[in-house]
Amino acid sequence: MNNYKIETKCIQSGYSPENGEARVLPIYQSTTFKYNSGQLMGDLFDFKADGHFYTRLSNPTVEAVEKKIADLEGGVGALMASSGQAAALIAITNLCKAGDHVISSNSIYGGTFNLFSVTLKKLGIDFTFVDPNADEEEINRNFKENTKALFGETLANPALSVLDIEKFATIAHNHNVPLIIDNTFPTPYLCRPIEFGADIIIHSTSKYMDGHAVSLGGVIIDSGNFNWDNGNFPDFTTPDESYHGLIYTNHFGESAYIAKARAQLMRDFGSTPSPNNAFLLNLGLETLHLRMERHSENALKVAKFLENNDLITWVNYPGLTSNKYYNMTKKYLSKGCSGVISFGIKGGKDSAIKFMENLKLAALVVHVADARTSVLHPASTTHRQLSDEQLNKSGVPADLIRMSVGIENSEDIIADIKQALDKL
Repeated sequence: MNNYKIETKCIQSGYSPENGEARVLPIYQSTTFKYNSGQLMGDLFDFKADGHFYTRLSNPTVEAVEKKIADLEGGVGALMASSGQAAALIAITNLCKAGDHVISSNSIYGGTFNLFSVTLKKLGIDFTFVDPNADEEEINRNFKENTKALFGETLANPALSVLDIEKFATIAHNHNVPLIIDNTFPTPYLCRPIEFGADIIIHSTSKYMDGHAVSLGGVIIDSGNFNWDNGNFPDFTTPDESYHGLIYTNHFGESAYIAKARAQLMRDFGSTPSPNNAFLLNLGLETLHLRMERHSENALKVAKFLENNDLITWVNYPGLTSNKYYNMTKKYLSKGCSGVISFGIKGGKDSAIKFMENLKLAALVVHVADARTSVLHPASTTHRQLSDEQLNKSGVPADLIRMSVGIENSEDIIADIKQALDKL
């Protein structure tokens, strides 16, 4: 599939039926797989043969979707997980143990921030959070001898800041550690971070990749470009006693990272995606290129409408020429900036709540990034336990509305926003 364009890969990659086989990817709803030879079963366990023996580690449906996503991102392999959070957990713990350190952008999804700053900290992995807009010298000062990775989001949720991936990749590689990028909001259709130097990509596939809000999932993609044999990652270059003394770099070469994630961590954590969820995700991926174009197109129209409305005090969308990240989008997000917008309403919290409740087409939900337009006022819902001062410090002011613009007709979306504003 290497010679095909990404639009074709969305539909064709991952599964190629043979003569007489199902045209659409089948759901292999089985935990186990039958073999006639103990020797072959042993070869599977020793990675001397390819195949599936237990769905916790691999499954034909899941494998096909992993291959598609790896192809879309330009990686050598992928590992699906039960959620985006599980993918983030495995991505970090595949590199780190108690006593290690990671540097992360401070402009990341709140769930990831909690995973890093609370749960993984309890497990002995330390994190330092940096301003992604800081210069290289300032970020460099945060590296330690035990630093194992640098982490950021291409398009941050919910701050909508755009990461300078090449800058972060240069910094990471100067310290002989990989750059991990969460590419959930852009998806590989709008941005392929590996092309800008990223080494490991993660996604919450529950968002735009799925597109229908029907299945949870996450995925990790290995670029195959990072040199693990640099002295910083002995777990890849010395025998794994839990797997017969296997040395991952020797056995798997450029795929060492993703192979270790599967053989060691998925084996032990068991955060496995269901074959049915993988099947549903694949259906979403087949229209990813069409949906991301429409999401981006609609969101830009909505953002421009809001920017010119007297009841709106501010609008944050990287695709606007007035946005501070606009020049960065031309480099990393030239095809579009996805569908999520945030904005403020005159009158503060009370007006924001009233506006949200006046909407008819846009649904009030916690989720973002599916086909339907949705809205949320964090200060009265997900962040309701915080004071106004705390809200401001967390970057979620009391007047903030987060809108995930769907793929409906843009005129209908704007009309719904207008009628809700007219009632204020």
